[in-house]
Amino acid sequence: MNSNLTNHALFLIERLSKTGKTSRLTETDWEILLRQARASGLLERLSVFSIDKGFFSAPDYVIKHFESAIVFFTSQQRILHWELSLLTDVFKQLQMPLILLKGSAYVAADLEASCGRIFNDIDILVPAKSLEKVKNTLAWHGWFPEPLDEYDQRYYLRWMHELPPMRNIERNTSLDIHHNILPITCRFCPDSDKLLEGITQVPGTDYWVLKPEDMILHSASHLFLGGEFERGLRDLSDIDLLLRQFNEKDPDFCQKLVERSQELGLQLPLTYALRYTKEILETDVPDEILFSLGEKETFKKKVEDFLFIRALMPDHPSCNDRWTGLARFLLYIRSHWLRMPLYLLIPHLLRKGWMRISGKAGH
Repeated sequence: MNSNLTNHALFLIERLSKTGKTSRLTETDWEILLRQARASGLLERLSVFSIDKGFFSAPDYVIKHFESAIVFFTSQQRILHWELSLLTDVFKQLQMPLILLKGSAYVAADLEASCGRIFNDIDILVPAKSLEKVKNTLAWHGWFPEPLDEYDQRYYLRWMHELPPMRNIERNTSLDIHHNILPITCRFCPDSDKLLEGITQVPGTDYWVLKPEDMILHSASHLFLGGEFERGLRDLSDIDLLLRQFNEKDPDFCQKLVERSQELGLQLPLTYALRYTKEILETDVPDEILFSLGEKETFKKKVEDFLFIRALMPDHPSCNDRWTGLARFLLYIRSHWLRMPLYLLIPHLLRKGWMRISGKAGH
């Protein structure tokens, strides 16, 4: 496990990594761990790991928090299944497969990554040519775009990989409609047709999901090219659980994952995903797999470790040092540089800076 991690960060990570090694914690340590877990969106996962899976034990005063978190998690699962059943009816009307992404896909496919997984919206994938048809049909079922100013609407429609977020006027649930997994301006944007060609139907359901390799590549791309790390450790834990499950089913899965990343042009985010799941959560990633992606000790890697390991820690004072804020800021700027050409990036960042200074919300 990486020596750059703080002792308090190690307490949380040990209970996520499924290594069987867990330090003894004081009452103060447990309090800090609970705060870190809440900040990272991981309290529900820890709760399931402890109470349902028995991966680690906790004192009674902590178990009470875990039990409350499981009640919330169970309620959200019930709401999600209801929403998915309603969306199934819409997509039957459209005569299109309902393709789920990320958290909702993990739940629909009953994957290990659904364990204690909470999320704020449902993500789906549709062909770009069908966006307008899907949007119009959803409107008949109470789904409408959230209000955005003219600049943000134009930004979504011209440059992004998704429509503006939609919200149901009756149930207030949120829906993100993607036509790709990365913005079309991103230098790593994959061919969406290849993603659609690989989708698989969840047995016994009307749901479809990306193929296993593409699930991991999507999560890795979102985390390491997106620039937002508030829930970074949760996303890294998702990747860890997916890798463990798929590797257990197929010993050659990691090699297939590398080959798929080369086919889609997503070697960079995959390299980061494999490197940091191994270094932080001790995922079993063979060294030869990392070497095949060009992994080696260089000054560049040391700089990346300096930035990413800080950014991936829980957004809590116990995990921060004097460099954490700078690391997250530099990775935020880097993500925009990777996703947008300079002629779009400079005015976009200037506008975002002005919106932040003026106290107005912007994309």
